[in-house]
Amino acid sequence: MLFEFGFYSSLLLISFSQGIIYSVLLLIKAIRTDNKSNYWLSLFVFLCSLYIAPWMLGFAGWYDTQPYRDFLFYMPFQHLFFIGPIIFFYTQSLLNPSFRFSRTDGLHFIPGVLYLIYISGIALYDLLLVKDYYFYANGMDKDFDDWYQKIGFISMLLYFIMSLRYYNRYRKLMYQVVSYADSVLFQWVRTYLIAFLLMLILPVAFNIAAFFFPELNSYKGSWWFFLFFSIVMYYIAVSGYANPVHATIAFRMSVFDKNPLLLTSGNQNHDTTEETIIDIDYEIFEEKPSPELEAWKIKIEALIQEEKLYQNPELTLADVSKKLATNASIISRTINQGFQMNFNDFINNYRIEAVKTMFQNGGHKKSTLLGIAFDCGFNSKATFNRAFKKNTGFSPKEYLEKI
Repeated sequence: MLFEFGFYSSLLLISFSQGIIYSVLLLIKAIRTDNKSNYWLSLFVFLCSLYIAPWMLGFAGWYDTQPYRDFLFYMPFQHLFFIGPIIFFYTQSLLNPSFRFSRTDGLHFIPGVLYLIYISGIALYDLLLVKDYYFYANGMDKDFDDWYQKIGFISMLLYFIMSLRYYNRYRKLMYQVVSYADSVLFQWVRTYLIAFLLMLILPVAFNIAAFFFPELNSYKGSWWFFLFFSIVMYYIAVSGYANPVHATIAFRMSVFDKNPLLLTSGNQNHDTTEETIIDIDYEIFEEKPSPELEAWKIKIEALIQEEKLYQNPELTLADVSKKLATNASIISRTINQGFQMNFNDFINNYRIEAVKTMFQNGGHKKSTLLGIAFDCGFNSKATFNRAFKKNTGFSPKEYLEKI
């Protein structure tokens, strides 16, 4: 097989081969762990590897030699209409354990399928009917047509926005339904979304740079773009393979819905599932609370204080609603409107008050600050420090010096 090794082709070959390897590793990991998100990431890394293949093979001499030239022409390598939806579904599968790919979701891939049909039609016409370069008379690969590159970029940008919106709505939901929201916001999700955004910014940045350095518009100049693209791809592949994301809160949500549905077990045997509407964009009403709201406030405060539920580091909104034998949406609305805060902050305030009490009783002389934080229901030092600063305006150490 022809492959002219050189500076340009060899570096892209390393990136391409590493991408293929990690794509396979992610696929194996997905099969072994039954983690659906790894299937999506495997496919994303594979398509990113194909994206740089034409430039790698071009520098290896394929565009100058037959039959390799025809193979590059008629085999689509840049699947721009597939990359965006894959990132979007990867985001959902990471954050939502109840996510299932449906037939409706398949509609997102129609543009990509139509492009494959378009390329296949061109290949059949040129190779079988006219047996000449009719559509390729200009000698340009269809993957690099201006219309395809621009519409593909717009498609990926739209799906990035949808993924970002989905993650932001997920964040709001977690603050409303769990008391350990900081630990389920998953740094990896934010990291790979930033990395994907960098992929989208790269062509814009290179177009701007080409105004000042015209040589970037040349074939060799464009190589730098694919090199930087492959570096970002490699980072996503390596980091994604090692990411520890394990979501446990099930919900049903669309980027266009006003409020998501929290999925909770319907009874103690977990045989059925209830859907509870959670208001993630709640309003804090200034009007006088209703008698019903005041009654629920008293019940919630009594339960939290008497049973010290805040000491449970994995306390959820569903746990409180089950204790009070009511719907989670009632508890959520009462906390939002009655106490004017979300569930996460509401429980953390109880934990902070418990920490203050231990400080007043000299608990810090018998235990470490982290030990006290854990005893009061916090599950990490970072969460404890942020919550304490938000509640008191001081760090734990500053507060101890103050008292």
